[in-house]
Amino acid sequence: MIRDKKILIGITGGIAAYKIPILIRLLVKAGAEVKVVVTPEAKSFVTPLTLSVLSQNKVYCEPYDAETGEWSSHIELGLWADMYLIAPLTANTMAKMAYGIADNLLLTTYLACRSKVFVAPTMDVDMFNHITTQNNIKTLKQQGVEVIMPHAGELASNLIGVGRMEEPERIFSIIKNHFQQKQDLAGKNVLITSGPTVEKIDPVRYISNHSTGKMGSALAIEAANRGAKVTFISGTVQSYPNHPNIDVIKVISATDMLQQCINNYKDKDILIFAAAVADYFVENPAEHKIKKSEEALNIKLSKTKDIIKEIMPLLSENQITVGFALETDNAVENAKKKLQQKKLNYIVLNSLQDEGAGFAVDTNKVMIISPDNVQEYGLKTKTEVATDIFNYINKK
Repeated sequence: MIRDKKILIGITGGIAAYKIPILIRLLVKAGAEVKVVVTPEAKSFVTPLTLSVLSQNKVYCEPYDAETGEWSSHIELGLWADMYLIAPLTANTMAKMAYGIADNLLLTTYLACRSKVFVAPTMDVDMFNHITTQNNIKTLKQQGVEVIMPHAGELASNLIGVGRMEEPERIFSIIKNHFQQKQDLAGKNVLITSGPTVEKIDPVRYISNHSTGKMGSALAIEAANRGAKVTFISGTVQSYPNHPNIDVIKVISATDMLQQCINNYKDKDILIFAAAVADYFVENPAEHKIKKSEEALNIKLSKTKDIIKEIMPLLSENQITVGFALETDNAVENAKKKLQQKKLNYIVLNSLQDEGAGFAVDTNKVMIISPDNVQEYGLKTKTEVATDIFNYINKK
């Protein structure tokens, strides 16, 4: 599956750069076309000549070569690649990727890249465990970057701990598995709602909930990786999924989300309603900030329109619908009622009673419920849960 694939490798200034020539050789022997872009610091660890000989291609470093007058376009490199692997990934470059800083060719190419991006971090144990690094890893994952986590071992500092870059043979296997991934959603159109809605009280206050949109983002990335074209309708969250197959539509209120669902439902094969939509909105939001002058403040709330109930009558029998239920008591019974009342094909239940499930965490524990079946899963990452959900849908 790797044969004829175009793989772009970015190398940053880490000692583990010495492993990358081995990886390049494995990829070329498997029939891949490999191009390499390096940071100026990377050349201290591995020479461009070595990389060029092994890849059988020019090695890119600077946007402009003063000696030859050649221009190296980050746009062309980004469009060329079927995959962009950045390995080793230093803490410095990781931070720049997380916040969109593009001060070298490797980073501008990252921002221009439309293909799947993999990274293999490497650094000393304390740098890796630092809260800033851990937050940057989470940010990259939320943006759709696949992180090949380092493992424990002896580091260049002679310390023992996590921070050792994965071995080239293992990275080669991960790349091979990526290109063998199911494309069972190729040609399908998927609509996913995600995140919270925000209902305005006044210009500075609002009603909302604790949803971070992590589960919705994981579903969007999974569908896109399996070949689907995804319309992702999301409330305000910290980060949105980044993939060439995902069209992100940002909304604020429940009314906004409903309207975008109405605008986009017609050609969708699968509709997944994962958003945490507010049940009530403020009937008369204030035009100016409400001053703290009274002991009590009364705000009149009215019910929002139920997005699923509004959309369901518009759909055909061939369109698959999936809802989400978050329950705190009588979870299965309440989820089954919701499935029946809203006439969904499936409902995904997660409970706030389960440790590690729910809002603002990277894991979830769900049941997938259909009219004739309840399938329970253990605690998994939200990426793995997204895989389980699409596997379940496609088996039916």
